Amino acid sequence: MNKLSIRIEGLSRVYRKKRKRKWFRKQPAESAKDFVALDDVNLEVRPGELFGLLGPNGAGKTTLIKILTTLLSPSTGNAWVDGLDVVKQAKELRPRINMVSGGESSGYGILTVRENIWLFARIYGVPNEQIKARTDRMLDVVGLADKASSRVSHLSTGQRQKMNFCRGFVTDPKILFLDEPTLGLDVTAARNIRQFIQQWMKEDPRRTILLTTHYMAEADELCDRLAIVDRGKILACNSPTNLKRLVQEHPLFAMTLSPGPNGLPELNGLAGVRQATRTETPTTVELKVSLEEEPAIGSVVSKIAASGAKILTLRKVEPTLEDVFIEHVGHGIESEAG
Repeated sequence: MNKLSIRIEGLSRVYRKKRKRKWFRKQPAESAKDFVALDDVNLEVRPGELFGLLGPNGAGKTTLIKILTTLLSPSTGNAWVDGLDVVKQAKELRPRINMVSGGESSGYGILTVRENIWLFARIYGVPNEQIKARTDRMLDVVGLADKASSRVSHLSTGQRQKMNFCRGFVTDPKILFLDEPTLGLDVTAARNIRQFIQQWMKEDPRRTILLTTHYMAEADELCDRLAIVDRGKILACNSPTNLKRLVQEHPLFAMTLSPGPNGLPELNGLAGVRQATRTETPTTVELKVSLEEEPAIGSVVSKIAASGAKILTLRKVEPTLEDVFIEHVGHGIESEAG
């Protein structure tokens, strides 16, 4: 049996806040609440998997990536990547992995795009004869070939992100960590990158990717399995299809409403309602209601009608990955991402 690409046992990371003391000694120090970024995380990722971490900003995804890439030490627990301890065997592990982080402003501004990619590839020991071919391919993938000879200092933020993406793949890592890789990119560039990620994985079944994202569609399209993360805890872990199938056990209805003079009634807590979430626009409200049993929709409709609101559309729908997230976390990802 092949060893796991990533194994995490009881991993926690706590950021200690400094206690402030009053200006005179007799006054005790003010208490400060420590921030728990990761809380007893257990996870396994198999070779060949494209595994996703789905959660809002602040959920702990980036902290976990930093620990697995040897950039940060855990407070408690252990983690192994490609069978190597991320703390005790960090030096041996680093040549086998690479990382792309969305929004990262890395690179040397005085160097050109091609020179930056060459430099990072040589640091990893990639032979010169392989660097040009790999660089040309990656620049074509991200649509940056015409900027190959431009200094990085002259690039836009989106163009620098594309260069970072090229830098992550040019070393041909065994295990690659993608932390919000399409953050800030236009729709076409993001689509091209997703297509390349899928193709890159197919080319070598030994490759593994750990992807963090808060884009539902991206996680659904790319991931073989994914874990829903919130406030440092893993709340669910399965394939996107199986996660949606579990939510599908409960009837789900979508409505478009025109609010009445008294606004909309509170549906959470109504008999038969498991979860109700709303998205407001200037003129209407989009409402999704998860029910214990389908007949409970009658009580929901009556409650809305009694408030004076008007139901414009009502339909039973199939669950999405966002519905799965709301089921476990209790709110949409947009409510805390930002």
